[in-house]
Amino acid sequence: MLQNIDRIFEEAKQFKARTKEEIEQFRILYLGKKGILADLFRNFKELPVEQKKETGQKINQLKQFITEKIEALQTGLADDSDHRNSTDFTLPGPPVQTGARHPISIVRSEIISIFNRLGYTISEGPEIEDDWHVFSSLNFPPEHPARDMQDTFFIEKDPDILLRTHTSSVQVRVMEKEPLPIRTISPGRVFRNEAVSARAHCIFHQVEGLYIDENVSFADLKQTLLYFAQEMFGKEVEIRLRPSYFPFTEPSAEMDISCQICGGKGCNVCKYTGWLEILGCGMVDPNVLEFNHIDSYKYTGFAFGMGVERVAMLKYQVKDLRLYFENDIRFLEQFASAW
Repeated sequence: MLQNIDRIFEEAKQFKARTKEEIEQFRILYLGKKGILADLFRNFKELPVEQKKETGQKINQLKQFITEKIEALQTGLADDSDHRNSTDFTLPGPPVQTGARHPISIVRSEIISIFNRLGYTISEGPEIEDDWHVFSSLNFPPEHPARDMQDTFFIEKDPDILLRTHTSSVQVRVMEKEPLPIRTISPGRVFRNEAVSARAHCIFHQVEGLYIDENVSFADLKQTLLYFAQEMFGKEVEIRLRPSYFPFTEPSAEMDISCQICGGKGCNVCKYTGWLEILGCGMVDPNVLEFNHIDSYKYTGFAFGMGVERVAMLKYQVKDLRLYFENDIRFLEQFASAW
């Protein structure tokens, strides 16, 4: 039996492993319940008493050797794996991926730049507003549907507090504090209780403008908007003004531009009309001026407001507004060099 143990020793010493599976097979072969060492211990019981001392020592030495060899094999394999997966610092580093501005930020900045060239300043205000600045001071009657829950997000604890539905509230704050004449634009995020679709969203961005001075006319408004459209979309763009109604302007109009996606031929975005409405506008209602302590007999003015997403849709020919809010990196990477 001693000779058999010596032979097993030599075989174990010669064993080499390249994978975890080979090490596990080696362990089972020697240390498993039906392995070589289990057989040796069973045969050990049948030996004469005078042979058990030396044979037992040999078996224990073999078991210790096998256990240590398995540990050494596992450690060596792990070290070798770490070496293979380690970073080679002599290789050139991976290219640094540059970021990109969001298309909404790009278009917003371009709109601001256009009106800056016309002498408009930038005004900002809070997104959580009160009823006076969002509705009452802008000539909204108490029964106006915009005040309903289905159109506006109200704060439950105080029905007078709400998320602004337009940045006209910023214009009210400007009229309250700034000296005349006023020539300002108010970019910002607004909220409306609307169903999300390809053409609308419950959160979107607006840029609203206000100009108040002596002898301001509708012709000034039209020329301002024509200049904006041509600067944003090109000299070939066409505009049209359609009569409309807004509580804070009189007369009021909606401005359409020729659809830049279909070239005026008709598509699902322009509802096959060839035109797409991008902003509302009009002469500031005298009541709004009086509410804000401005002499409506001396001063007149015009106001306009546009959705940034709608302008971006036309500029980049994106047919679904929801893409601007999903943060899909594949979509956003297309604007890496847009600004």
